Amino acid sequence: MRWLPVLALVALSACDSTTPAKEEAARQADVAEVEANQESPPEELVLDPIRYPEIEKHNLYGAGCSFAPDGGGLGAVALAMADEGYLIRNGELLTLAADKGSKEMPYLARRKYDGREYSFTLDLDEAGGEQSGYETTDYRGTLTVRDGNDRVLYQAEGLTQCGA
Repeated sequence: MRWLPVLALVALSACDSTTPAKEEAARQADVAEVEANQESPPEELVLDPIRYPEIEKHNLYGAGCSFAPDGGGLGAVALAMADEGYLIRNGELLTLAADKGSKEMPYLARRKYDGREYSFTLDLDEAGGEQSGYETTDYRGTLTVRDGNDRVLYQAEGLTQCGA
């Protein structure tokens, strides 16, 4: 009878059939779970200027607002129009849909635009606008571009010109 508890322990330990292959599979599953839950660092987003050749090529004419960052010359890096907003990254034109629920700004532009990979907001100091042409007004503004995880990839202050 004294051997019965010992035999029970031996029998239970024999049931633990962890093999090196099972241990490795469990370890790989744990590693995969950790990697799946890791968030990669945000990309360093550099926006290309939207110049007249791009405007002409993609027919980007119409009423709206353009944003040129301080210190970046006169080249706009974002266009905000009634239905779509535009950015250029690595020479590729990105088209974002106007968020019709966001605030309407001068010349039918919207405050927010959403795309597959990015979204952007354009905030203006509307009270400080100055007429700069027959159908254009200049404002101080801030452009903020976010990724799909809502991380800020680009933020700059600059000149926002709205007009037709």
